[in-house]
Amino acid sequence: MKIYLDTVGCRLNQSEIERYALQFRTAGHTLVPSAEQADLVVVNTCAVTDAAVSDSRQKVRQVARVGASNIVLTGCWSTLDPSSAQSLPGVSQVIPNLRKDQLVAEVLQLPEETFDREFLERIPLPGARLRTRAFIKVQDGCDNRCTFCITTLARGPGRSRGLDEVLRDIRAAIAGGAQEVVLTGVHLGSWGYDFTSPGRLADLVQAILRETDIPRVRLSSLEPWDLDEDFFSLWQNRRLCRHLHLPLQSGCAATLRRMARKIASQS
Repeated sequence: MKIYLDTVGCRLNQSEIERYALQFRTAGHTLVPSAEQADLVVVNTCAVTDAAVSDSRQKVRQVARVGASNIVLTGCWSTLDPSSAQSLPGVSQVIPNLRKDQLVAEVLQLPEETFDREFLERIPLPGARLRTRAFIKVQDGCDNRCTFCITTLARGPGRSRGLDEVLRDIRAAIAGGAQEVVLTGVHLGSWGYDFTSPGRLADLVQAILRETDIPRVRLSSLEPWDLDEDFFSLWQNRRLCRHLHLPLQSGCAATLRRMARKIASQS
C-alpha cells in the first residue's frame, strides 16, 4: 500500500509522522510524496490557534480534492472536535491523541509487537515534509493548567517515553544519515517526572550524548522552572546546541498570574 503522511502544527506533530513513516515501512508499505499517489493518507491535525484549526480542515479538503478517499485523522483538532473531523470529505477514521501512538497498528490491524521486530533506518519523508533534521518525541501531554492553553485537553496528562525507546529512534535517525536530532515534547522539561524513579531532562541528554554519536542535539521549547544549575553544565559538550527557547507569553506579572503560569509565582 502507498502511504502519504502530512501534518499541521508543531515539531511534536512532525516527530509523530516520522515515527508513523518508520512503522509503515516496517510493515512493508511505501511512502509517497503526494496524496494523488496514495492509497492511504494520514493527517496529524493541530488546534493551538484558530488558524491552525482552519489549516487542518483545509489540509484535509485539499487531499480529498485530489481523489484521496481513505483519510485517517489524528492530532489535537480531530481529538477535540471528532464529529467535525469525521464529517470532512474522504475521512475514514479519526484516532484521538491518547491512541495516536498506536495509530499504525490500529489502521493496519497488526499487533504493536510487529514494529519491534526489525530495525530500519530513518528515511526523510518524501515530498514537502522532507527533513534531514530528525525530530524525536521524548514526552507527550502536560500537567500544568495554564488558563490560555487547550493542549492539556487535547494531549492529556504528561507522559515520558523511556530512555531505550528514545535511543532506538535516535539510532534509526543516525543510520538514515541524520546529522541532527531535535528533542520534542509538549512539556519537554518534565521528561522523567512520571517515572517510578523520577528522572530529569539532563539525564536524558547526558545518556544521548554518551550512548550515541549523533553530531548535534537540539532542544525544543523549555520552561525556565524546569532548569537547574546543573543543566547548563551539559553545554560543555559541543554536540549540544548552545541556545534555549524559553516561552514568556507576557512580561506582566498580573497577566502571568491570570494565565496560571508558574513563573508568576517565582517572580
